[in-house]
Amino acid sequence: MAGTALLFLILGLGLIAWITGRTRAAMFVRDGAGKQRGYVNSLPSYHGWYLALWAVIPAIIFSITWDFISPGLVTNMVLLSPAAADLPAGDFGRAAILSEARAIAQGLQDSAFQAQSEALVPAYKEALSHYRWIGFAVAMALFLVGALFAYTRLKPDLRARTKVERLVMALLLIASLIATITTIGIFASLIFETVRFFQMVSPIEFLFGTSWSPRATVGEGYDNGYGAIPLFWGTIFVGAVIAMIVAIPLGLMSAIYLTQYASARMRSWMKPILEILAGVPTVVYGYFAALTVAPAVRDFAVLIGFSNAASDNALAAGVVMGIMIIPLVSSMADDSIAAVPSAMRDGSLAMGATKSETIKKVLLPAALPGVVGGILLAVSRAIGETMIVVMAAGYTANLTANPFASISTITVQIKALLTGDINFNGPQVLAAFALGLTLFLVTFLLNIMALRVVKKYREAYD
Repeated sequence: MAGTALLFLILGLGLIAWITGRTRAAMFVRDGAGKQRGYVNSLPSYHGWYLALWAVIPAIIFSITWDFISPGLVTNMVLLSPAAADLPAGDFGRAAILSEARAIAQGLQDSAFQAQSEALVPAYKEALSHYRWIGFAVAMALFLVGALFAYTRLKPDLRARTKVERLVMALLLIASLIATITTIGIFASLIFETVRFFQMVSPIEFLFGTSWSPRATVGEGYDNGYGAIPLFWGTIFVGAVIAMIVAIPLGLMSAIYLTQYASARMRSWMKPILEILAGVPTVVYGYFAALTVAPAVRDFAVLIGFSNAASDNALAAGVVMGIMIIPLVSSMADDSIAAVPSAMRDGSLAMGATKSETIKKVLLPAALPGVVGGILLAVSRAIGETMIVVMAAGYTANLTANPFASISTITVQIKALLTGDINFNGPQVLAAFALGLTLFLVTFLLNIMALRVVKKYREAYD
């Protein structure tokens, strides 16, 4: 039985277990069993959840684990079959044949491009069926064992509510830890690969070199083309300078208008329209930057005397990136201004200040920590953007402050290094992990700074 079908079967049986447990608990009250003990500790629904969770959770955990384990077992069984005796010795050719045979056996592909794949299809079907039935049998056995164990413990004095709530709290804790564990895993993998890279290329060359032209083979010295300063500058120039010049004024002014000047009807229309920008895919922004903004910027540069303006330029990418993050800046500024106590605003107006003076000298200074936190979050979002820069700024790593020149960023080079025919043990690929670790640390620190600023702000005005 397929994994999805087995999962739905377990959930369906879990519903039956819940009804059974609830019915059993209701019988305690109806038959007077609870009166013999003085009371029934928990409601019948909690008894139902107690039985259902004991039955379902072990079976689901096994089913998910089995989905990861069984493909390897299936492949080993196929390799032991007589049909696999003529497989090529090379890992790449063997993997291609096995992958094609498996796709045909699972119904994902109609015909084989290689004769050996067709010969392995019966063996794959047999192995898939064999291990699916094993997974089904074990999952059902775990379901029944868990259900019987919980059913025998259903008694009037069972603290079912306490046990269920503790289990739910444990599940919520595990869910909350997933993001932390994932972050630690990403950081650990980046550290491991970055250490391998620095065993080939000097960290001094990487962090302080001014020439980025990665070579497949490296030698001693600091001239291997792995100087990342142009990429660091390109990332800052596009994401933290040009994009912020666009996003901060427009985002802050839109927040001020929506909170202080717009009517309730206007705000109900304008705020959702503004936030639509946050839902536009970045590849759409990239097309807009490449096909509309970049040519317009180039023509403008030629008009004002820059005859060597590039079609892919930093200004086009930065402007579109700034437009993309306007909703983030506006939303954070909006929340910060709205959270300022109304007494401060009313007191300023009562003292004779105009609305504009109140905004400049009372509301904005009071909301400044929250606004700064939003700006820092917007910067971390901007410097991690890839598609807009790929499509509008180009791949050339230039150490220049000319906004009309082609420029590259860390994310663009990571994409370039990890695509195409590459050697995953070579310095070119490992350089992508070193760049990724650098970007990870920068965005991590920016997020920490933003959260600390926002936390301090909330403590002051909540």
